[in-house]
Amino acid sequence: MSDIAVKHTPLHAEHVRLGARMVPFAGFDMPVSYAGIMEEHLAVRKAAGAFDVSHMGEVLATGPRAEDFVQRLVSNDVTKLTDGRAMYTVMCRPDVGIVDDLLVYRIGPTDFMLVINAANIEGDTAWMRAQNPMGAHLRDVSDDTALVAVQGPLAFEIVGRVAGRSLESLPFYHFEVPAPGSFLGCERAILSHTGYTGEPGLEIYCERDRAVHVWRAVMEAGADVGLVPAGLGARDTLRLEAGYCLYGNDITTSTNPLEAGLGWLTKLDKGDFVGRDALVKAKDSGLQRKLVAFVVEERGIPRAGYDIVDATDTIVGTVTSGTQSPILGQGIGMGYVPNDPAHTAPGSPIRIRARGRVMEGTVRKPPLHKVP
Repeated sequence: MSDIAVKHTPLHAEHVRLGARMVPFAGFDMPVSYAGIMEEHLAVRKAAGAFDVSHMGEVLATGPRAEDFVQRLVSNDVTKLTDGRAMYTVMCRPDVGIVDDLLVYRIGPTDFMLVINAANIEGDTAWMRAQNPMGAHLRDVSDDTALVAVQGPLAFEIVGRVAGRSLESLPFYHFEVPAPGSFLGCERAILSHTGYTGEPGLEIYCERDRAVHVWRAVMEAGADVGLVPAGLGARDTLRLEAGYCLYGNDITTSTNPLEAGLGWLTKLDKGDFVGRDALVKAKDSGLQRKLVAFVVEERGIPRAGYDIVDATDTIVGTVTSGTQSPILGQGIGMGYVPNDPAHTAPGSPIRIRARGRVMEGTVRKPPLHKVP
Protein backbone atom coordinates (compact mmCIF):
# COMPACT_ATOMS: atom_id res chain seq x y z
CA MET A 1 0.00 0.00 0.00
CA SER A 2 1.31 3.43 -0.92
CA ASP A 3 2.17 5.77 1.93
CA ILE A 4 1.76 8.82 -0.30
CA ALA A 5 -1.11 10.93 0.99
CA VAL A 6 -3.91 11.65 -1.49
CA LYS A 7 -4.40 15.39 -1.92
CA HIS A 8 -7.69 17.23 -1.71
CA THR A 9 -8.63 20.27 -3.76
CA PRO A 10 -10.19 23.14 -1.78
CA LEU A 11 -13.58 22.02 -3.12
CA HIS A 12 -13.34 18.44 -1.86
CA ALA A 13 -15.96 18.93 0.86
CA GLU A 14 -18.33 20.45 -1.71
CA HIS A 15 -18.07 17.36 -3.89
CA VAL A 16 -18.75 15.07 -0.95
CA ARG A 17 -21.71 17.24 0.10
CA LEU A 18 -23.13 16.98 -3.43
CA GLY A 19 -22.83 13.18 -3.39
CA ALA A 20 -20.10 12.89 -6.01
CA ARG A 21 -18.48 9.54 -6.69
CA MET A 22 -14.85 10.16 -5.82
CA VAL A 23 -11.81 8.46 -7.39
CA PRO A 24 -8.04 8.88 -7.11
CA PHE A 25 -6.66 10.87 -10.05
CA ALA A 26 -3.18 12.36 -10.48
CA GLY A 27 -2.61 12.15 -6.73
CA PHE A 28 -5.92 13.84 -5.86
CA ASP A 29 -9.29 12.55 -4.65
CA MET A 30 -11.48 13.85 -7.47
CA PRO A 31 -15.16 13.62 -8.49
CA VAL A 32 -15.70 11.34 -11.45
CA SER A 33 -19.45 12.05 -11.59
CA TYR A 34 -22.41 13.37 -9.61
CA ALA A 35 -25.76 12.53 -11.27
CA GLY A 36 -24.03 10.48 -13.96
CA ILE A 37 -21.59 10.96 -16.82
CA MET A 38 -24.29 10.98 -19.49
CA GLU A 39 -26.38 13.63 -17.74
CA GLU A 40 -23.35 15.83 -17.05
CA HIS A 41 -22.05 15.49 -20.61
CA LEU A 42 -25.40 16.45 -22.14
CA ALA A 43 -25.78 19.37 -19.73
CA VAL A 44 -22.47 20.81 -20.97
CA ARG A 45 -23.50 20.41 -24.59
CA LYS A 46 -26.96 21.97 -24.02
CA ALA A 47 -26.53 24.38 -21.07
CA ALA A 48 -23.47 24.34 -18.81
CA GLY A 49 -21.38 22.32 -16.40
CA ALA A 50 -19.03 23.43 -13.61
CA PHE A 51 -15.78 21.52 -13.19
CA ASP A 52 -13.34 21.62 -10.31
CA VAL A 53 -9.93 21.62 -12.01
CA SER A 54 -8.02 22.93 -9.02
CA HIS A 55 -5.73 19.91 -9.27
CA MET A 56 -4.03 21.52 -12.27
CA GLY A 57 -0.64 23.10 -11.66
CA GLU A 58 0.31 26.76 -11.97
CA VAL A 59 3.87 28.06 -12.19
CA LEU A 60 4.70 31.76 -12.31
CA ALA A 61 7.69 32.84 -14.41
CA THR A 62 8.72 36.42 -13.75
CA GLY A 63 11.69 38.72 -14.17
CA PRO A 64 13.48 40.63 -16.95
CA ARG A 65 14.14 37.49 -18.99
CA ALA A 66 10.93 35.60 -18.25
CA GLU A 67 9.78 35.82 -21.87
CA ASP A 68 13.14 34.52 -23.12
CA PHE A 69 12.84 31.59 -20.73
CA VAL A 70 9.30 30.64 -21.80
CA GLN A 71 10.17 31.12 -25.48
CA ARG A 72 13.01 28.61 -25.17
CA LEU A 73 10.92 26.22 -23.07
CA VAL A 74 7.90 25.74 -25.37
CA SER A 75 7.23 25.03 -29.04
CA ASN A 76 4.83 27.89 -29.76
CA ASP A 77 5.93 31.49 -30.36
CA VAL A 78 5.48 33.31 -27.08
CA THR A 79 6.60 36.61 -28.61
CA LYS A 80 3.22 36.75 -30.38
CA LEU A 81 1.44 37.12 -27.04
CA THR A 82 0.37 40.49 -25.67
CA ASP A 83 -0.85 41.26 -22.16
CA GLY A 84 -4.12 39.45 -21.50
CA ARG A 85 -3.59 36.70 -24.07
CA ALA A 86 -2.95 32.99 -23.62
CA MET A 87 -1.73 30.21 -25.88
CA TYR A 88 -1.71 26.43 -25.96
CA THR A 89 1.67 24.77 -26.46
CA VAL A 90 3.93 21.88 -25.45
CA MET A 91 7.29 21.42 -23.78
CA CYS A 92 9.57 18.95 -25.56
CA ARG A 93 12.66 17.04 -24.57
CA PRO A 94 15.75 17.30 -26.79
CA ASP A 95 14.66 13.99 -28.40
CA VAL A 96 11.23 15.67 -29.08
CA GLY A 97 9.24 13.53 -26.66
CA ILE A 98 6.54 15.68 -25.09
CA VAL A 99 7.22 16.62 -21.48
CA ASP A 100 3.73 18.12 -21.09
CA ASP A 101 1.12 20.21 -22.84
CA LEU A 102 0.29 23.50 -21.15
CA LEU A 103 -1.24 26.94 -21.34
CA VAL A 104 0.92 30.06 -21.25
CA TYR A 105 -0.67 33.28 -19.93
CA ARG A 106 1.05 36.61 -20.48
CA ILE A 107 0.01 38.75 -17.53
CA GLY A 108 2.65 41.37 -18.32
CA PRO A 109 5.91 41.73 -20.27
CA THR A 110 7.87 40.15 -17.43
CA ASP A 111 5.04 38.14 -15.86
CA PHE A 112 3.82 34.77 -17.18
CA MET A 113 1.71 31.95 -15.76
CA LEU A 114 2.19 28.38 -17.00
CA VAL A 115 -0.70 25.98 -16.39
CA ILE A 116 0.37 22.34 -16.38
CA ASN A 117 -1.18 18.91 -15.85
CA ALA A 118 -1.76 17.74 -12.29
CA ALA A 119 0.15 14.47 -12.61
CA ASN A 120 3.21 16.31 -13.94
CA ILE A 121 3.56 19.19 -11.48
CA GLU A 122 6.68 17.92 -9.73
CA GLY A 123 8.39 16.70 -12.90
CA ASP A 124 7.44 19.79 -14.91
CA THR A 125 8.73 22.23 -12.34
CA ALA A 126 12.01 20.32 -12.10
CA TRP A 127 12.25 20.36 -15.90
CA MET A 128 11.58 24.11 -16.02
CA ARG A 129 14.29 24.82 -13.47
CA ALA A 130 16.75 22.75 -15.49
CA GLN A 131 15.93 24.72 -18.68
CA ASN A 132 16.42 28.15 -17.15
CA PRO A 133 19.87 29.57 -17.95
CA MET A 134 18.21 32.99 -18.21
CA GLY A 135 17.57 33.09 -14.49
CA ALA A 136 13.83 33.72 -14.64
CA HIS A 137 12.19 33.57 -11.23
CA LEU A 138 10.00 30.45 -11.05
CA ARG A 139 7.39 29.93 -8.36
CA ASP A 140 5.04 26.96 -8.10
CA VAL A 141 1.73 28.34 -6.82
CA SER A 142 -0.32 25.20 -7.49
CA ASP A 143 -1.20 24.52 -3.86
CA ASP A 144 -2.36 28.11 -3.36
CA THR A 145 -4.51 28.32 -6.51
CA ALA A 146 -8.05 27.10 -7.17
CA LEU A 147 -9.58 26.74 -10.62
CA VAL A 148 -13.24 26.40 -11.57
CA ALA A 149 -14.15 25.83 -15.24
CA VAL A 150 -17.65 26.67 -16.45
CA GLN A 151 -18.28 25.11 -19.86
CA GLY A 152 -21.28 25.13 -22.18
CA PRO A 153 -23.43 27.42 -24.33
CA LEU A 154 -24.62 29.34 -21.24
CA ALA A 155 -21.21 29.62 -19.55
CA PHE A 156 -20.75 33.30 -20.38
CA GLU A 157 -24.22 34.20 -19.16
CA ILE A 158 -23.65 32.39 -15.86
CA VAL A 159 -20.20 33.79 -15.08
CA GLY A 160 -21.39 37.21 -16.24
CA ARG A 161 -24.09 37.07 -13.58
CA VAL A 162 -21.42 36.33 -10.97
CA ALA A 163 -19.16 39.11 -12.26
CA GLY A 164 -22.02 41.59 -12.47
CA ARG A 165 -21.22 42.46 -16.07
CA SER A 166 -21.16 40.90 -19.52
CA LEU A 167 -18.08 38.88 -20.48
CA GLU A 168 -19.31 38.06 -23.99
CA SER A 169 -16.69 40.31 -25.62
CA LEU A 170 -13.76 38.36 -24.12
CA PRO A 171 -12.15 36.67 -27.16
CA PHE A 172 -11.00 33.05 -27.28
CA TYR A 173 -7.62 32.57 -25.60
CA HIS A 174 -7.84 35.94 -23.87
CA PHE A 175 -8.23 36.63 -20.17
CA GLU A 176 -8.98 39.41 -17.70
CA VAL A 177 -7.38 40.17 -14.33
CA PRO A 178 -10.05 41.87 -12.17
CA ALA A 179 -8.91 44.47 -9.65
CA PRO A 180 -8.11 42.90 -6.26
CA GLY A 181 -11.33 42.29 -4.33
CA SER A 182 -13.64 43.21 -7.22
CA PHE A 183 -14.59 39.63 -8.18
CA LEU A 184 -16.30 37.92 -5.23
CA GLY A 185 -13.69 39.34 -2.89
CA CYS A 186 -10.84 37.47 -4.57
CA GLU A 187 -7.50 39.22 -4.24
CA ARG A 188 -5.96 37.50 -7.27
CA ALA A 189 -8.56 36.31 -9.75
CA ILE A 190 -8.20 35.59 -13.46
CA LEU A 191 -11.16 35.11 -15.82
CA SER A 192 -10.00 33.14 -18.84
CA HIS A 193 -11.70 32.08 -22.08
CA THR A 194 -10.21 28.73 -23.10
CA GLY A 195 -11.67 25.25 -22.55
CA TYR A 196 -11.39 21.49 -22.99
CA THR A 197 -14.91 20.49 -24.03
CA GLY A 198 -15.54 21.95 -27.48
CA GLU A 199 -18.09 24.37 -26.02
CA PRO A 200 -17.79 28.04 -25.03
CA GLY A 201 -16.28 28.31 -21.60
CA LEU A 202 -14.67 30.40 -18.91
CA GLU A 203 -12.13 29.49 -16.25
CA ILE A 204 -11.98 31.22 -12.89
CA TYR A 205 -8.61 31.21 -11.13
CA CYS A 206 -8.58 32.41 -7.53
CA GLU A 207 -6.76 31.95 -4.25
CA ARG A 208 -7.43 28.68 -2.47
CA ASP A 209 -9.41 30.11 0.43
CA ARG A 210 -11.98 31.74 -1.90
CA ALA A 211 -12.70 28.55 -3.87
CA VAL A 212 -15.83 27.47 -2.00
CA HIS A 213 -17.31 30.97 -2.18
CA VAL A 214 -16.65 31.13 -5.94
CA TRP A 215 -18.03 27.62 -6.55
CA ARG A 216 -21.25 28.29 -4.65
CA ALA A 217 -21.75 31.65 -6.34
CA VAL A 218 -21.37 30.01 -9.77
CA MET A 219 -23.74 27.16 -8.91
CA GLU A 220 -26.35 29.59 -7.58
CA ALA A 221 -26.04 31.83 -10.65
CA GLY A 222 -26.66 28.92 -13.00
CA ALA A 223 -29.28 27.04 -11.02
CA ASP A 224 -32.21 28.33 -13.09
CA VAL A 225 -30.62 27.68 -16.51
CA GLY A 226 -29.49 24.07 -16.16
CA LEU A 227 -25.96 24.37 -14.76
CA VAL A 228 -24.79 21.11 -13.15
CA PRO A 229 -21.60 20.07 -11.35
CA ALA A 230 -19.59 17.83 -13.69
CA GLY A 231 -16.79 15.39 -12.99
CA LEU A 232 -13.81 13.79 -14.65
CA GLY A 233 -15.94 11.27 -16.53
CA ALA A 234 -17.81 13.92 -18.51
CA ARG A 235 -14.62 15.93 -18.95
CA ASP A 236 -13.09 12.95 -20.74
CA THR A 237 -16.06 12.13 -22.99
CA LEU A 238 -16.43 15.82 -23.89
CA ARG A 239 -12.76 16.30 -24.79
CA LEU A 240 -12.77 13.11 -26.88
CA GLU A 241 -15.80 14.23 -28.89
CA ALA A 242 -13.99 17.53 -29.45
CA GLY A 243 -10.79 15.73 -30.47
CA TYR A 244 -8.52 17.14 -27.74
CA CYS A 245 -5.43 15.23 -26.66
CA LEU A 246 -4.97 13.88 -23.14
CA TYR A 247 -1.45 13.84 -21.77
CA GLY A 248 -0.41 10.34 -20.78
CA ASN A 249 -2.66 8.80 -23.45
CA ASP A 250 -2.53 10.59 -26.80
CA ILE A 251 0.67 12.53 -26.15
CA THR A 252 3.58 11.30 -24.02
CA THR A 253 7.36 11.38 -23.83
CA SER A 254 7.24 8.76 -26.61
CA THR A 255 5.34 10.99 -29.06
CA ASN A 256 6.22 14.25 -30.76
CA PRO A 257 3.88 17.17 -31.51
CA LEU A 258 4.11 16.82 -35.29
CA GLU A 259 2.84 13.25 -35.37
CA ALA A 260 0.21 14.17 -32.75
CA GLY A 261 -1.31 16.73 -35.12
CA LEU A 262 0.06 19.65 -33.12
CA GLY A 263 2.15 21.14 -35.88
CA TRP A 264 0.05 24.31 -35.63
CA LEU A 265 1.61 25.05 -32.25
CA THR A 266 5.12 23.96 -33.23
CA LYS A 267 6.85 27.01 -34.69
CA LEU A 268 10.09 25.69 -36.14
CA ASP A 269 10.93 29.10 -37.62
CA LYS A 270 10.71 31.04 -34.33
CA GLY A 271 14.30 30.36 -33.31
CA ASP A 272 15.83 27.90 -30.92
CA PHE A 273 13.75 26.00 -28.36
CA VAL A 274 14.23 22.71 -26.54
CA GLY A 275 13.64 19.88 -29.03
CA ARG A 276 13.67 22.03 -32.17
CA ASP A 277 16.65 20.36 -33.87
CA ALA A 278 15.18 16.89 -33.43
CA LEU A 279 11.78 18.09 -34.66
CA VAL A 280 13.33 19.56 -37.80
CA LYS A 281 15.11 16.25 -38.40
CA ALA A 282 11.90 14.26 -37.84
CA LYS A 283 9.99 16.48 -40.24
CA ASP A 284 12.68 16.33 -42.92
CA SER A 285 12.97 12.55 -42.71
CA GLY A 286 9.21 12.06 -42.88
CA LEU A 287 6.83 11.23 -40.05
CA GLN A 288 6.19 7.52 -39.65
CA ARG A 289 2.84 7.73 -37.91
CA LYS A 290 0.01 10.13 -37.21
CA LEU A 291 -2.67 10.52 -34.56
CA VAL A 292 -6.19 10.25 -35.97
CA ALA A 293 -9.70 10.43 -34.54
CA PHE A 294 -12.33 7.90 -35.50
CA VAL A 295 -15.90 6.71 -35.02
CA VAL A 296 -16.79 3.03 -34.67
CA GLU A 297 -19.65 2.05 -36.95
CA GLU A 298 -20.85 -0.95 -34.93
CA ARG A 299 -21.52 -1.75 -31.28
CA GLY A 300 -18.47 -1.62 -29.07
CA ILE A 301 -16.20 0.78 -27.26
CA PRO A 302 -12.61 1.18 -28.43
CA ARG A 303 -10.37 1.16 -25.36
CA ALA A 304 -6.89 2.59 -24.91
CA GLY A 305 -4.36 -0.12 -25.73
CA TYR A 306 -6.49 -1.94 -28.30
CA ASP A 307 -4.70 -2.81 -31.53
CA ILE A 308 -5.46 -1.09 -34.81
CA VAL A 309 -5.13 -3.62 -37.63
CA ASP A 310 -5.15 -3.57 -41.42
CA ALA A 311 -7.19 -5.73 -43.79
CA THR A 312 -4.84 -8.68 -43.20
CA ASP A 313 -5.19 -8.36 -39.40
CA THR A 314 -1.60 -7.11 -39.11
CA ILE A 315 -1.15 -4.65 -36.26
CA VAL A 316 -0.47 -1.16 -37.64
CA GLY A 317 -1.26 1.08 -34.68
CA THR A 318 -2.73 1.49 -31.21
CA VAL A 319 -5.79 3.14 -29.74
CA THR A 320 -4.70 5.82 -27.27
CA SER A 321 -8.14 6.99 -26.04
CA GLY A 322 -11.65 5.70 -26.49
CA THR A 323 -15.16 5.99 -25.11
CA GLN A 324 -18.85 5.89 -25.98
CA SER A 325 -20.01 9.21 -27.41
CA PRO A 326 -23.17 10.37 -25.60
CA ILE A 327 -24.07 12.56 -28.58
CA LEU A 328 -23.51 10.00 -31.34
CA GLY A 329 -24.39 6.87 -29.37
CA GLN A 330 -21.31 5.26 -30.93
CA GLY A 331 -17.81 4.35 -29.89
CA ILE A 332 -15.21 7.00 -30.64
CA GLY A 333 -11.49 7.25 -30.12
CA MET A 334 -8.05 8.38 -31.12
CA GLY A 335 -4.99 6.40 -32.07
CA TYR A 336 -1.74 6.31 -34.01
CA VAL A 337 -1.69 4.82 -37.52
CA PRO A 338 0.88 4.79 -40.34
CA ASN A 339 1.32 8.23 -41.89
CA ASP A 340 -0.30 7.32 -45.17
CA PRO A 341 -3.51 8.82 -46.63
CA ALA A 342 -4.98 5.32 -46.80
CA HIS A 343 -4.94 5.33 -43.01
CA THR A 344 -5.18 9.04 -42.12
CA ALA A 345 -7.53 10.74 -44.60
CA PRO A 346 -11.03 11.52 -43.27
CA GLY A 347 -13.34 8.79 -44.48
CA SER A 348 -10.63 6.12 -44.44
CA PRO A 349 -11.60 2.80 -42.86
CA ILE A 350 -10.06 1.82 -39.55
CA ARG A 351 -10.24 -1.56 -37.81
CA ILE A 352 -9.87 -1.98 -34.03
CA ARG A 353 -9.22 -5.45 -32.66
CA ALA A 354 -10.75 -6.04 -29.25
CA ARG A 355 -11.03 -9.31 -27.35
CA GLY A 356 -10.95 -11.53 -30.39
CA ARG A 357 -13.20 -9.49 -32.63
CA VAL A 358 -12.69 -6.54 -34.95
CA MET A 359 -14.70 -3.34 -34.83
CA GLU A 360 -15.00 -1.49 -38.11
CA GLY A 361 -14.75 2.28 -38.02
CA THR A 362 -14.06 5.43 -40.01
CA VAL A 363 -11.42 8.12 -39.59
CA ARG A 364 -13.07 11.48 -38.95
CA LYS A 365 -11.86 15.04 -38.60
CA PRO A 366 -12.77 16.41 -35.14
CA PRO A 367 -14.99 17.56 -33.63
CA LEU A 368 -16.58 14.14 -33.84
CA HIS A 369 -19.95 15.11 -32.36
CA LYS A 370 -20.67 17.66 -35.07
CA VAL A 371 -21.72 15.64 -38.09
CA PRO A 372 -20.61 17.36 -41.34
